[in-house]
Amino acid sequence: MKFGVFYELQLPKPWNPGDEARLFHEALDQVVLADRLGYDYAWEVEHHFLDEYSHSSAPEVFLSAAAARTERIRLGHGIRQVIPNYNHPARTAEGLATLDIISKGRVDFGIGEGATRLELGGFHIPAREKRAMAIEAGEQIANMMALDPYPGFEGKYFSMPCRNVLPKPVQTPHPPMWMACTNRDTIKVAASLGLGALAFSFVDPKEAHVWSDIYYGIIKSDQCVPLGHSVNANIAMVSNFSVHKDRAEAIRRGHEGFEFFGYALNALVAHDTVPGRTDLWGDYIKARGNRTQEVIDAAARADAIATGIGTPDDMRAHLRAFQNAGVDQVIFMQQAGRNRHDHICQSLDLFAAEVMPEFKVEAAAREEKKARELAPFVEAALARKNWMKPLADHEIPVVKASVAKAQVNQGNSAAE
Repeated sequence: MKFGVFYELQLPKPWNPGDEARLFHEALDQVVLADRLGYDYAWEVEHHFLDEYSHSSAPEVFLSAAAARTERIRLGHGIRQVIPNYNHPARTAEGLATLDIISKGRVDFGIGEGATRLELGGFHIPAREKRAMAIEAGEQIANMMALDPYPGFEGKYFSMPCRNVLPKPVQTPHPPMWMACTNRDTIKVAASLGLGALAFSFVDPKEAHVWSDIYYGIIKSDQCVPLGHSVNANIAMVSNFSVHKDRAEAIRRGHEGFEFFGYALNALVAHDTVPGRTDLWGDYIKARGNRTQEVIDAAARADAIATGIGTPDDMRAHLRAFQNAGVDQVIFMQQAGRNRHDHICQSLDLFAAEVMPEFKVEAAAREEKKARELAPFVEAALARKNWMKPLADHEIPVVKASVAKAQVNQGNSAAE
C-alpha cells in the first residue's frame, strides 16, 4: 500500500497577520519531512474563493516549491481545475510538463471540475456542464503532452489551432492521470476513462470494498476507454490522520480539525455565503458544542477504532481493512481545521516509525502481481481508444508571419 499526505491549506478565522504565510511554509516543511520519512505522495488541491476551507488556489506554485526541496516523494495535483474557464488546457499542459522536468518525473495529474457556486459562478461555469467540460479538457491536455505538434482541436467548450505545446514531460506518454471521486457514480466515470480514482470521501472499509469492486470491474470490462494515452488503474482514498501512543491524546489533537473539515465543506456547498465575511469556525463551534470528550470516552470503551485517529495499533487495523478492500493508496488528511504543525509532524514521524514499514515490505510484490493481472485488460482498453491522429510533416499548417513583418518586407522591397 502507498501512503500520501494531502493539503487543502485550511485557515479558520480569526486571521492574524502572517497566519497565511505561516500555513504555507509549515505545509512545505511537512512535505519535506514526509519525503525524508518515506511517504509516497504529496497531494495538493486547487480551490478558489473558499475562505477558511481552502487557501490553495495555485497548487502549481506550491508543488514547484516542494519539488525543489524534496527528492523522492511524488507530487500530485489532487486536483487541477482543468475546465478552460479556470486554466486554459495548453497552460495546464505546459505547467505539468515543467513541473515534471523540475521534479525529475515525479508528477501525478488529477483532473477536477469544482463543486461550489463560489468557484463555478466566479468563473462563469454552468454547473450542469462542468463534468463534460472537464473531461473534454482533460483528454486534450493529455494529447498536448504526448503529441509533437499538437494537431489542434475544435470542441464544444474550447478550441485552439495546431501548436507544439512545450516543454514535454519527463514521464511518457505523460504523468499518471487521476480523477476526483466523491461517490459511486464518479468511481464509475473514473474507471470508464482509465483514470486513477482519488476518492475524496470519508467512507468505511465496507463501502470502500464496494467502490473497489465497481472500479476494477469496469477497468476489466469493455466499458473502459482511456481518456489519456495510458491507463492508471489505482484507487486512493482519503483518511483522517492523527497518531499518538495515547489514543485520547490522538483524538484531542485531531478530531476537532477533521470534524471541521466536513462541516466547512457542507456549509460552502449547501449554504449561502458572503465572500470575505465567513465565520465557518465560529459557526462550527456553536453547532457542535464540546464533543471531543464524548468521543474520547466512547473510544476508551472500544478495543480498537477505525477512523485514522488513534494509536499505531488503531491505524494498523484501519489500514489493513482498507487494504483488504482493494484500496491501493491511503491519503492522510492531517492539515485540517486548527491542527497544529508540531502535532502533525509528530504523527508523521510516529506512523513512519511504527506502522509504515510492514506495509512497505508488501508493496512491491502486491504491485507486481496487480500489474501482471491487469496487463491484458489495459492492453484491450488502449486498443479501444479513438486516438488523436498525429500530423505528418506535410499536414502541419504553416503559421503565417505577422502583418507588421509583412508590411516591413513590402517596404524594403519598394526601397530596393
